[in-house]
Amino acid sequence: MSTSAVEPGTRLAERFRLEDRVSESDGATLWKAIDEILARPVAVHTFSPDFPRVHEVVTAARAASRLTDPRLTQVFDAAEDDKAAYVVSEWVTGESLTDLLASGPLEPERAAGLVAEAAEALAHAHEARLYHLCLRPSHLVWTTGNTVKVLGVAVDAALAGLTTDQPALDDAEGLGRLLYAGLTGHWPGDEEEGGLPAAPMTDGHFCSPRQVTAGVPSYLDTVTVRACLPESRRGQGALASPSDVAEALAGVARPMPIPISYPSTPAVASASHTEGLDIAHRQQLTVPPLPPAPHRPQNGGGSALNRVLMTLVVLLVIAAVGVGAWTIGRSLGGPTTPEAKGTAPSSSSSASAEAQVVEPKKAQGFDPLGDNTEKPDLAGLAIDGKPGTLWKTERYDSADLGNLKKGVGLLLDMGKSMQISDVVATLSDAPGATVELKVGDSPDLGSLKTVATEKNVAGKTTLTPDQPATGQYVLIWFTRVPMDAGEFHGTIYEVVVHSPGSA
Repeated sequence: MSTSAVEPGTRLAERFRLEDRVSESDGATLWKAIDEILARPVAVHTFSPDFPRVHEVVTAARAASRLTDPRLTQVFDAAEDDKAAYVVSEWVTGESLTDLLASGPLEPERAAGLVAEAAEALAHAHEARLYHLCLRPSHLVWTTGNTVKVLGVAVDAALAGLTTDQPALDDAEGLGRLLYAGLTGHWPGDEEEGGLPAAPMTDGHFCSPRQVTAGVPSYLDTVTVRACLPESRRGQGALASPSDVAEALAGVARPMPIPISYPSTPAVASASHTEGLDIAHRQQLTVPPLPPAPHRPQNGGGSALNRVLMTLVVLLVIAAVGVGAWTIGRSLGGPTTPEAKGTAPSSSSSASAEAQVVEPKKAQGFDPLGDNTEKPDLAGLAIDGKPGTLWKTERYDSADLGNLKKGVGLLLDMGKSMQISDVVATLSDAPGATVELKVGDSPDLGSLKTVATEKNVAGKTTLTPDQPATGQYVLIWFTRVPMDAGEFHGTIYEVVVHSPGSA
């Protein structure tokens, strides 16, 4: 299909209708199109007859279509024949890193969270031997659905004809440059990129992020230097792959809504739900008595004033009956009546009043059945009171922990033995976790008793013992982990322990 034949309105594969030409470069044109079968927007690349790398682009797109990480652009179709060659992929809406930096550098934690997500996604692509090779701020997008997307894996390199002997190192450096841009609002390159000014230099080398922007944490400065500023490493090892970058940023807070919304949303929903029930209850008390007034035969010919007066009388009678019932209820439910103390509402209220939050003294990753290396350095982030930080398990090949062990978890040392009312753990929003609550006075797995189990859970999860549970150690034990962002692992953003008092 010639370039002149590819115009708005052209239909490819009898389903993709081209609508708007987005960009054109060196014989490759990007379109916004409509998938008429699924009624959704898609991105379509078409090519002029003299575009030299059609086969390479289509081959790369077909390989990229097998990637399953949701943070990577999904490829839907790719074709190459005498009539037409095209690549159809996901249409992503949101703000690119370029857009996010329009008003200046990002908060350091947000910049690190975005790049951490991108690093993990690229690590998955590298496992399939697919690379990016040309990471720019326009390739990293914070979508309207509050997720991270990395655009153009494999395809953009083929479009540009880029090859390399060290793809892992090149993509690690690309991630480092994205982090540098997010932290400083500058691009560490020889020229401007996407409207970002070139990074300042000293002694012929790019300044580190902390030299450019005040307030950049030293560990993020170090990660950036190790990833993309070899002249400033001063003996520190290079981050030589996306997985290295992902590991270095594993403990940063992720720019996702779950850590922010879960602590507040249930309370709001509960309040709204209660108010709704209360309103419905009041309507049932007040509305039904009103209709009888118009149906009284003796008032059928009365004036409107008489009907109003009758309505007021009815309302006064209802109010009097309500006051009388309330007074009787108080006298029956007073402190001299033993039965009233045992009612469910009073018991619930009393339990809520007595239960208190108890802060663990220490947290540690717990893997007594394996090598006991379940991210011990991140364990404290699950009890730091910050819902944006997190602890997570190692990665596994399946939900059943790769069939390598029976479980892994987070062990809390409460400092002394105490009764546990419940434990509230904020997990990731990916469903499929099976979590057990174990309590005991010894950190040995065999000494910890399972007191609660929740299956197929996600988000804010409350683990309540089936019977009174007492101990110094509290273990949140994953026996199944969900697929979260393309990999199997358990995640805990925050843990809150409630106790009615020391045992």
